[in-house]
Amino acid sequence: MSGKDQGRTEDFKRATAGALRAMARTADVQVAYQPGPSGLSGRRARLPSPSRALAAPEIAKLRAAADSIALRLRHHDDALHNARAPQSRAGKEAFDALEQARVEIIGSETMAGVAANLRRQLGEHYDQQGLRHISSREEMPLPAALALLARERMDPEAVPEAARAALDLWRGTLGPEAEKALDDLASSRASQADFITAARKLLAAMDLAEGEAEPGDDESSDQENEGGEETAQQDNSQDSQGDSSEQEAAPFLADQAELAEAEPAGESSGEEEADELSAEEGEAPAGPQPRRAPPVTDDPAAYRAFTRAFDEEVEAEDLCDAEELSRLRMQLDQQLQHLQAVVAKLANRLQRRLLAQQTRAWEFDLEEGMLDTARLSRIIANPLLPLTYKRERDTDFRDTVVTLLIDNSGSMRGRPITVAAMCGDILARTLERCAVKVEILGFTTRAWKGGQSREAWVAAGKPANPGRLNDLRHIIYKSADTPWRRARKNLGLMLREGLLKENIDGEALLWAYRRLLNRPEHRRILMVISDGAPVDDSTLSVNAGNYLERHLREVIREIEARQAVELVAIGIGHDVTRYYRRAVTIVDAEELGGTMMSKLTELFDEDAALAWSRFAAQQAALVA
Repeated sequence: MSGKDQGRTEDFKRATAGALRAMARTADVQVAYQPGPSGLSGRRARLPSPSRALAAPEIAKLRAAADSIALRLRHHDDALHNARAPQSRAGKEAFDALEQARVEIIGSETMAGVAANLRRQLGEHYDQQGLRHISSREEMPLPAALALLARERMDPEAVPEAARAALDLWRGTLGPEAEKALDDLASSRASQADFITAARKLLAAMDLAEGEAEPGDDESSDQENEGGEETAQQDNSQDSQGDSSEQEAAPFLADQAELAEAEPAGESSGEEEADELSAEEGEAPAGPQPRRAPPVTDDPAAYRAFTRAFDEEVEAEDLCDAEELSRLRMQLDQQLQHLQAVVAKLANRLQRRLLAQQTRAWEFDLEEGMLDTARLSRIIANPLLPLTYKRERDTDFRDTVVTLLIDNSGSMRGRPITVAAMCGDILARTLERCAVKVEILGFTTRAWKGGQSREAWVAAGKPANPGRLNDLRHIIYKSADTPWRRARKNLGLMLREGLLKENIDGEALLWAYRRLLNRPEHRRILMVISDGAPVDDSTLSVNAGNYLERHLREVIREIEARQAVELVAIGIGHDVTRYYRRAVTIVDAEELGGTMMSKLTELFDEDAALAWSRFAAQQAALVA
């Protein structure tokens, strides 16, 4: 391209950044142009990097992204939003989507150009999601449906044509409380505090969040005091119940650990961990496993699945046609251009460390073998002189396999899952060059809010304490024996719209662990990448609130105690150190590549590995 085109691109970038700051009414916003989706982190705005051609559709898309960020900076208060955000993942997604709709509607009221940009961007987004062709409400996640309904209620003109079919399916189906909350959203959009109150009412009506307490109207001071005392007593009672439940859970977990070791499979208290973890002795075959019938138990706290009939373990290429897989891989390659320079340096460092551990020693002064060039002077002086040869001797290097288990939940959508896919790609290539086998796995569910498992539970009369109530989907992006060049397209599947749903971490961890145990390598490393605690609305709505989290803790404790696999976890914006003994938490997904390489470098450091083994043995002895 000519220098004129380059200058035109730079002028456009400066003008866009200036317009963003002017609309946001703040001059301290940092605007960065990078490949990938747009985003906002604090006062740092990230916009897609424009090409030199600056085609009209590209300009419109970039302007819409800048407008959206500017309006959020101008009309949104992060502190207020975060203070009253719901705890559940689905509730938080809906809460965030409602707020984004609010700021865009407010900003569009007085700026027709901005309104047109945002409407066009929203239409393209809905087209990519296929909303024109959906035929049932279940095909659209509830958070996205609520945001669309709220957008229509605030401004009917803001809904693009691509979303009309989906809107017709959802309109008038939420119930009177939710409809009243939608009206409140529209009337209170000018005030973020009032809008949040209405949003919480809507989410409570849809069982996505708990309702907030209503302030008293005209009660006397005595009544207020009495109410306050009662509320305080209730809060204290709830706190004490929470503490007591944790205290009761502690001996239960210890008992479960003893049962897993002492009792034979099928005679335990109904858990499947004893059976699944017994794969260490080679009982379970590698690859797809037959689904077992749910265990029979009267203990409501014991982890189980209501049914496994609808679970699936599937190869990535079976979830997508070849043409779309190639397109997604091309999209991932475009993202790699930005991240590769940073991660490649760390990958090379890891490669050097691995190759250093595979160095070979030499035996010198032999009568046969390879000619020792360092002793050429001897040969010149006396061609018949013996002991001028050398032979290579292999040192003891343990074979290694690394499994990368990636959370494919809905909250990973966007930049986190893109970075995870890129890092998995670079990691596989790097370790393959060092003769280290790499397996890349993903875990999610087949449906939102239960799928066929929940339908079977409803058909059975909704028995109490059903256990896990969703259909698992465990994805094999790259098996350990598959070369990277053959599996490279599969990694693009992570970028596919609609793939990422809920996450049930405990069973996914067991699945990856069992696959590792059946590998022939001496050293097995399992790296988990996740951005939150296990969440499945269908399961948690009919079981204890910590049902999935407690199961995850039990699985981690068993794996770490057995020491057959080295387990390490990386949390993206979520503290995983409270679950895993060896873990690190990062704030931004951009840190993932460096953190992965750093942790693997530590693991492959022989001294550090030996020190860790000694520490793990001491901890296991203390637990025993």
